[in-house]
Amino acid sequence: PMWNHLNFQNSNTPTMEQLILFHDHTMMILITITLFIIYFMIMSILNKNTNKYLMENQQIETIWTMIPALILILITIPSLRILYLMEEIFNPMITIKSIGHQWYWSYEYSDFNNIEFDSFMMPQKESLIRLLEVDNRMIIPMNNTIRIITTSMDVIHSWTIPSLGVKMDSIPGRINQSMFNSSRPGIYVGQCSEICGSNHSFMPIIMESIKLNNFINWIK
Repeated sequence: PMWNHLNFQNSNTPTMEQLILFHDHTMMILITITLFIIYFMIMSILNKNTNKYLMENQQIETIWTMIPALILILITIPSLRILYLMEEIFNPMITIKSIGHQWYWSYEYSDFNNIEFDSFMMPQKESLIRLLEVDNRMIIPMNNTIRIITTSMDVIHSWTIPSLGVKMDSIPGRINQSMFNSSRPGIYVGQCSEICGSNHSFMPIIMESIKLNNFINWIK
């Protein structure tokens, strides 16, 4: 995270890169539409040669029907492409189960024996970043496909790391899944994104992406 950062976090997955590009694409369309509307409103106010008796014009109606349809197509095509990419299933290297509790997370590495732990927020006096430090981080190997599945033991939570482009609801009695591939090493932060009670703000998510050799040493 960066202080006073109003834009997206730096992307750490190909999916998040596509989402940022789609956001820029859509914003350019919206800015263009806004400028055209402002221009035509100003011209209509300043223009004194308006035909007050014009009741219909087939050509104008065709134009203002076709142009919005074309704009919607330009937005829909990349949007559907990203939706299909986000739902595409790959062969994951490892599967991690994230379980939401009031008010902490627990993780289980189902591909390995006896690797499971709870992740609590660190006290403010012991943490470097307020509300964004935990005692046990989720560790993953970079440049490998990871499947994350999530559920909850009590109320609805939401497992979210913005730089991965991942936001999944953790629902009691149900399992949701997502897949990602971390492209860079580093520490990536998120928080529970579903109001889940009085300590909802104290459920940080910290993921550390490391090299494969270091990950193998960690699981040993």
